[in-house]
Amino acid sequence: MFSKACEYGIKASVFIARESATGKRVNLKEIAQSINSPEAYTAKILQQLVKAGVIRSVKGKLGGFEMNALELENIKLVHIIKAIDGDGIYHSCILGLNECDPIRPCALHSRIFMIRKDLQNMLQDTTMFNLIDDIDKGLAFLKH
Repeated sequence: MFSKACEYGIKASVFIARESATGKRVNLKEIAQSINSPEAYTAKILQQLVKAGVIRSVKGKLGGFEMNALELENIKLVHIIKAIDGDGIYHSCILGLNECDPIRPCALHSRIFMIRKDLQNMLQDTTMFNLIDDIDKGLAFLKH
């Protein structure tokens, strides 16, 4: 459903949010290891998230990546996905056709409409706080 970069971006953001909630700042190596991603690839993803304002980068000896712990309820999944994959998940043709709209729909266009609407609502409603809370309660995990 999401690109590999977006999957890593979500996992990295959740890891950073969870550490930030306890007052910790994390470095690139810690993040890459926690999400099983190559460091160089993770660095590019983190740059996109910094540029979009999802995470913050602090330079220097005690630097690293963080989120404002008081803002975790305002950082939503939709922000991460938009920063990395854009909003094509809501608009692009599920069958990959160049032209697909209500006037010239693909075979699945009308069937996927409500699913996309539900997905959009879920992404707009789900916060970093929700995700780290689920992990802390043992209801979810980031890696096997």
